[in-house]
Amino acid sequence: MQRILTSEEINHKLVRLAHQIIEFTYDIPICFLGGITGNGFIMAKALKTIINENSQQKIELFEITVNKEQPWSEDVKLSIPEKDLKNGTILIIDDVLNSGKTMQYALVKFLQQPTKAIKTVAMVDREHRRYPIKADFVGLCLSTTLSDRVEIRVTKDKYEAYLA
Repeated sequence: MQRILTSEEINHKLVRLAHQIIEFTYDIPICFLGGITGNGFIMAKALKTIINENSQQKIELFEITVNKEQPWSEDVKLSIPEKDLKNGTILIIDDVLNSGKTMQYALVKFLQQPTKAIKTVAMVDREHRRYPIKADFVGLCLSTTLSDRVEIRVTKDKYEAYLA
């Protein structure tokens, strides 16, 4: 297993991503950060903290629960009422974007009502799409083979990314 990002590098990328989000949402009254269960939600919490330290932007954090292996097998669940998102600006956050399957199924949930904008955020984008999803804000674009696996490990406030 090869480390591709140290904790310090990931923290720098989180700061850069947070500032990009601030620039994108500067004139929006409230921005919704939806982290996909697991590392996506952990990253969303970290981004919210950085945004709050650097901006007056109102941020609403919520968790998106998706079955990553078989997303069609159960409903996507949100930790906030769906009606709160109506006409909102939503950012869907996950750690690694590979085929786009998880993000695609999460996205469908938000397309069931009017929204102002929906953007995607990923720490690592592997660019092996099988679904029509793109990452709007990316920490690292990484060329890999289909057999490679990218994993972000989180322990307390320490992040590391590995290629296996």
